[in-house]
Amino acid sequence: MSTATDQIEAIVHREHPDPHAVLGAHPARDGVSIRVHRPAARAVTALLDGGDQLALEQIHPAGVFEGLVAGAELPLRYRLAVDYGASGSFELLDPYAFMPTLGELDLHLIGEGRHERLYELLGAHIREMPLAPGTPGESGKPGTPAASVAGTAFAVWAPAARAVSVVGDFNSWDGRLHPMRSLGASGIWELFIPEIEEGQRYKYEILTEAHEIRLKADPYAFQAELPPQTASVVSRSRHRWGELEREWLERRAQAPALARPLSIYEVHLGSWRLNTLERNRPLTYLELAEELSAYATDMGFTHVELLPVMAHPFSGSWGYQVTGYYAPTPRYGTPDELRQFVERMHAHDVGVILDWVPAHFPRDDFALARFDGTALYEHADPRRGSHPDWGTLVFNFGRHEVRNFLIANALFWLREYHADGIRVDAVASMLYLDYSRREGEWVPNEFGGREDLDAVSFLKELNEVVYGREPGAITAAEESTAWPGVSRPTYLGGLGFGFKWNMGWMHDTLGYFEQDPIYRRYHHHELTFSLMYAFSENFVLPLSHDEVVHGKGSLYAKMAGDHWQKLANLRALYAYMWAHPGKQLLFMGQEFAQTDEWSYERSLDWHLLEQADHAGIQSLVRDLNRAYREQPALWQLDSDPAGFSWLEPNDADSNVLAFARAGSSEDSSPIVLVANLSPVVREHYRLGLPRPGAWRELINTDSRHYGGGDVGNLGGIAAGPVPWHGQQFSAELTLPPLAALWLIPEGR
Repeated sequence: MSTATDQIEAIVHREHPDPHAVLGAHPARDGVSIRVHRPAARAVTALLDGGDQLALEQIHPAGVFEGLVAGAELPLRYRLAVDYGASGSFELLDPYAFMPTLGELDLHLIGEGRHERLYELLGAHIREMPLAPGTPGESGKPGTPAASVAGTAFAVWAPAARAVSVVGDFNSWDGRLHPMRSLGASGIWELFIPEIEEGQRYKYEILTEAHEIRLKADPYAFQAELPPQTASVVSRSRHRWGELEREWLERRAQAPALARPLSIYEVHLGSWRLNTLERNRPLTYLELAEELSAYATDMGFTHVELLPVMAHPFSGSWGYQVTGYYAPTPRYGTPDELRQFVERMHAHDVGVILDWVPAHFPRDDFALARFDGTALYEHADPRRGSHPDWGTLVFNFGRHEVRNFLIANALFWLREYHADGIRVDAVASMLYLDYSRREGEWVPNEFGGREDLDAVSFLKELNEVVYGREPGAITAAEESTAWPGVSRPTYLGGLGFGFKWNMGWMHDTLGYFEQDPIYRRYHHHELTFSLMYAFSENFVLPLSHDEVVHGKGSLYAKMAGDHWQKLANLRALYAYMWAHPGKQLLFMGQEFAQTDEWSYERSLDWHLLEQADHAGIQSLVRDLNRAYREQPALWQLDSDPAGFSWLEPNDADSNVLAFARAGSSEDSSPIVLVANLSPVVREHYRLGLPRPGAWRELINTDSRHYGGGDVGNLGGIAAGPVPWHGQQFSAELTLPPLAALWLIPEGR
């Protein structure tokens, strides 16, 4: 009846690759043999279905017990009663009585790196599993249905491990009790543990080839412990998406993002607003669902973009050092509460974009770093696997399983949380092998170049899969170099992103507005230069969190001049930005001219809205968003030069520029922006216009309503047949100081 001694020893020393072959119930000559490993147990009894009991015999001093159920057949239903003497006793179902939880097709797709729903197999999944059947002739009649048992199926990829165990609250974190089964060349280890319910904390205890024990959080965990604790949590979603959500997804799929308005409010959830009644704690996902959805709707933003919500141990990383790629941070609530947040945003007609970080991951020992004792997710060579700027590790994009991990993760957030897009962080650091490295610190590619060909291939595959599988979802790249075709289709040689952040526009624009107006004539074409390349990509114009941290100050602080001039400059900047080709992104707080640099440790300075001039900035952003959404000329042809024409790009001495925007639809009306970026009023300024007749001021940033001086044209002008600026018609205007006007034909 007893199995071979060497296999028992392998079980005892936790080095058996298939503990199910030894433990559990197995056919024997005269019935069914039950074998159990329970270290430190004084006695183990098998409680058979029907009421019979069988005391198992200890066959190894390390706690291996065995007994024969004479005349029995498989599948055999039984429980185990384990007696630890003075420490107590308890009952359990045997985890080694079940079949593998992954099938051959799944393993094949995983091996090829093409399982797009990998998260449905790896990780911890609450499910019901049938008892393992025996072979016909030994286990009863073929086709006899096996009873199903509820529990949690665990699976993890650790190909270089000698052994892997599941440890957690349910087994006193003892790696001897639940060793996993290796599924051969796939490198996957799995185990179904009965009666494990949601809420249980767990990790994987990995025995490396060097006989080191590594305790690792689950890379595919759906829920993580609140830092500084680092365990994974068994979780399942109970959220049910409503009918309005289905309608949102249908509408999203029917409207390409390029041809619709996109005005993004970038948010760090933990510091947007604090609950002052409860020791200034961050708002929860549910509180944010109410307050942020109402605020974004009132302000007219089409989307919010969240700094990474994926689980991360250090708040000071703002989420950009992810340790739990499939788990939202628990700082603000549960996974289902984040789903409710997304659904509430959609109910308010506000999309949700998530920042996503495939460029690097932290070295924390509990997470992905040297996961199975080898450089599994990262490169072994530090010249490729170590990031010099952030002290983090770089994913090995040339490995099928790593690419699958990341691509499935992007799909996970789009499918399981209904995110409307992902913004890929630090793409430039992925594209170049010599990024932030000196000579001798990087390895050229196979052609001797500096391009990371594996990362390029990964990004192309990512975008092909996202746009092919999730209609209406978008991808955007934070890419700070001149890499060609970032937002061009892969079949045209591009990377396939939907959008690229226009970092050049951001740098040049802020550089201009930092100048005292007396010097701006020498920097005039820093504002016009962006139109030399504005249609080479599908651009987002970002004034993001990166511009208001690390000593850079707030946008308000960057503006030249005294308090009034700073606010006036900021108003003019926003009107110029919203009219410029490209989509808009504004970081939280800048919509009301936050004066201090942003800090993740405190709330935005909402008290500034008690001051009329700061409230005026907020009113301007609200009106810009409303006018932007209502005027197709500002977004229909964002990536087409036919939608833009200069009226006056060269008046550097006056610090004046003007351009016109046009749409593609019959109901679109031209919009003209004219900006006077000097602190003096310019009267009788003749401006060429594309149409004759009456034009009205759609926006005047010097309006008293916005905190300005109310200089303008009494709401409108009349264009006559005087050729000017290459146009057949023109009008004389009064240009307010440090201000911008939006003009639109009367009646539109």
